[in-house]
Amino acid sequence: MYLLLKVTLCGILDALYTRTSRNYLHKRGLVALNATDPPRDVSSASPGARPRLPTAGMPAPLAWRLVSNNGPEVRAGIVVTGTELLGGQITDRNGPWLAERLGELGLEVAYLICVGDRPTDLAAALRFLADQGIGLIVTSGGLGPTADDLTAEVVAGLAGVELELDETMERQIAAILARLRGLARFDPEALRAANRKQALKPRGARALPPVGTAPGLVVPVDGGPTVIVLPGPPPELQAMWPAALATPAVRAILARTTPFESAQLRLFGLPESQIAATLQEVSAALDLTPLEITTCLRRAELVIDIRHRPGAEAIRDALIEQLRARHARYLFSTDGTSLDDQLAELLRGRRIGLAESCTGGLLAARLTERPGASDYVAGGVVAYSNRAKTTLLGVPAPLIEQHGAVSPEVARAMAEGARDRFSADVGAGITGVAGPGGGTDAKPVGYVCICVTTSDGAVRASEAVVPGNRAEIRDRSVTVAMHLLRRVLTDPA
Repeated sequence: MYLLLKVTLCGILDALYTRTSRNYLHKRGLVALNATDPPRDVSSASPGARPRLPTAGMPAPLAWRLVSNNGPEVRAGIVVTGTELLGGQITDRNGPWLAERLGELGLEVAYLICVGDRPTDLAAALRFLADQGIGLIVTSGGLGPTADDLTAEVVAGLAGVELELDETMERQIAAILARLRGLARFDPEALRAANRKQALKPRGARALPPVGTAPGLVVPVDGGPTVIVLPGPPPELQAMWPAALATPAVRAILARTTPFESAQLRLFGLPESQIAATLQEVSAALDLTPLEITTCLRRAELVIDIRHRPGAEAIRDALIEQLRARHARYLFSTDGTSLDDQLAELLRGRRIGLAESCTGGLLAARLTERPGASDYVAGGVVAYSNRAKTTLLGVPAPLIEQHGAVSPEVARAMAEGARDRFSADVGAGITGVAGPGGGTDAKPVGYVCICVTTSDGAVRASEAVVPGNRAEIRDRSVTVAMHLLRRVLTDPA
């Protein structure tokens, strides 16, 4: 039994706490990215203390995995089709969704491949997966009525069978098309031809009832994988997924799998390299081989996913306790709940008023994403100009003249103004230099001041130079503000 190291790129420059680009390989096989201290609470810090976060020129952070060499019984592969995906016109939503669903079922997703609408490329991808011993392949896209929708034909080629007309499905698609009044002006013969094309299936395949107009397919390949063929539109694919799982061929595969057990931890303010060092230390005394551990920075938070087969619960729990004991200050979730979920609960029975400048309402948007947010979000003000800060939030003009619009003093005045304006229990103020212009030596691009105040006198403030482009600075500033809120509401002292 040994530990196998896998290193994968994780996201786009979410290294909120990483300063340098120096990577090093740990002697025990752990890869870590060197990082500096995280942004810190400066409520009681000396005047002028400004922790700098990293600049935007660094490589993407690395997520590493410790993987047991005892592989699962069945591996899966995903093939997403669409030239528009390769051209960057749209972002793939099907591959990640399918990977998550397959993992929940106990399958190991070994490959996620994206190909254009070229039958030779799709055929090559399917053959590659079959040659790797993949037991279940899921494809998305290429089931429409147009000439470049050839997935069913290519999968039939993999299975070595001919296409045949499913007359029942042809009638079902015709009934769907008949209900679409907008198609009445089109050539009925062309519609019938398209209808007939979508009703063709590989011999021996199970057709899945369409959610839109395209049926799905489950195609067992003799001596090879079973292929689930799903439509490209995400709502149709997701709605068809249960029907695919219910087919005999897929049930037979799932009967050979054991669902994974999992746990997820979330930390804020801890460098990823520190977790790498911690896991190295823990592994010296605790055999982590049965666990698959993935660390990744997501929206400026460090997320640790732990996955394992049944029977390793004691090892998992022991690891979690070690992480809790060493990093309790930074650990804010051990049950997978997100920061957004926690704030929704913490704000119950309270009212919050928001004052935003550089984030332009993004904090308000994020807090109101969840249903029921009207119970605790009283309102918000986007005070971008100095005049708006004074007239809408009551920030004294002399305060802005003395300290500048981007300053801890103005952030606090904005928070208190929002709390007063909306008769709220909690106020939050954000002001900063989002860039790309407007920075100075004293207040460079990315310099953001945040303050949270409460009606009972609690105050938490943060100022830091946040890395990234304009969008990243704004998004990460919202995350920092939300963690300040969490800390005020859980520990107001």
